[in-house]
Amino acid sequence: MTKKDYYEILGIPRSSTPEELKKAYRQLALKFHPDRNPGDHAAEASFKEAAEAYEVLRDTEKRRIYDQYGHEGLSRTGFHEFTSFDDIFSSFGDIFGDMFGFPGGRRGGRRRPSKGADLRYDTSITLEESASGTEIELEIPKTLPCEDCSGTGAESGTSPEKCASCGGKGQVYRSQGFFTISTTCPTCRGAGQVIKKPCKPCKGSGHVIKKKHLKVKIPAGVDTGATMRVPGEGELGELGGPPGDLYVFVNLKPHDTFIRQGDDLYLEMPISFVQAALGTTMKVPTLDGETDLEIKPGTQPDEIYTLKGKGIKHLRGGGQGSLHVGIKVEIPRKLTKEQSEILLKFAETIGDEVRDPKKKKLFGRF
Repeated sequence: MTKKDYYEILGIPRSSTPEELKKAYRQLALKFHPDRNPGDHAAEASFKEAAEAYEVLRDTEKRRIYDQYGHEGLSRTGFHEFTSFDDIFSSFGDIFGDMFGFPGGRRGGRRRPSKGADLRYDTSITLEESASGTEIELEIPKTLPCEDCSGTGAESGTSPEKCASCGGKGQVYRSQGFFTISTTCPTCRGAGQVIKKPCKPCKGSGHVIKKKHLKVKIPAGVDTGATMRVPGEGELGELGGPPGDLYVFVNLKPHDTFIRQGDDLYLEMPISFVQAALGTTMKVPTLDGETDLEIKPGTQPDEIYTLKGKGIKHLRGGGQGSLHVGIKVEIPRKLTKEQSEILLKFAETIGDEVRDPKKKKLFGRF
């Protein structure tokens, strides 16, 4: 099924400012909020749809990719849709808090499981690695479940107990006139359970920080700015929620010979003015080794020769870029006596005015 345009969903033009974007989303979130439309599946779908549109368009980089490549471009970056209301409330808690006057925009209840934070890792690769693809090894500090308590936070042989202050609800209630006000339980801090005997290695947190080794494949054709998403390798979720993701940002190191632009490569090749005039065959470096390049007679300075299929493979397959060779004609700074005489005779045959090194005056036809 074809997905709707994000700007159309929010009812805003493509030139909208971040403030206009946020205002449009607040209005839709207020209209389709599940607490205001209980049991209305159409409203729930619209609520998630608006949240997905706002998630993309509020991010400068995601918005740029969407404006240029649409939904297909986002899918290639690893963008994932919201799968639950809790994901939405945890991502936009500030907006819902402003709208409804309580954290997360939902009323009461114990704290819910939430997805862990995403992690970012920046890596640099060579031009050769980007051309052929590579696999990198990462060592990142991660929050992992404590092995001693299996992530419960309670000492081995014991378990967390239901909070006696709130009865496991995570909220306590008090009456004030005609109103009943609920606040987060100060004993369990909204978790609904307490740990009487905390695990010593993790001090009751249920997790420890360790370095984790990962291998990430970088496909052939990637360029600076490419992002690899590794699902589930982010921070741990809260209260049993799913972990976040790891995003690997790729940067290309400068190359001594080639300059990359898209899938094409560029280099400069120096030749003598005699080779440019008479033509020659010379060896040219490529990523696959040297190859012969035919220089035709009468080649001009800065002329460009193109070798098709000698560039970078397209990231999504279906072809390969070209190698563009820019010719730089070198003029000798010093000549021997014999070389000068030969050039003087040549100048005479074509009628050029040149300076005779012996007589130190202009020589040629007027």
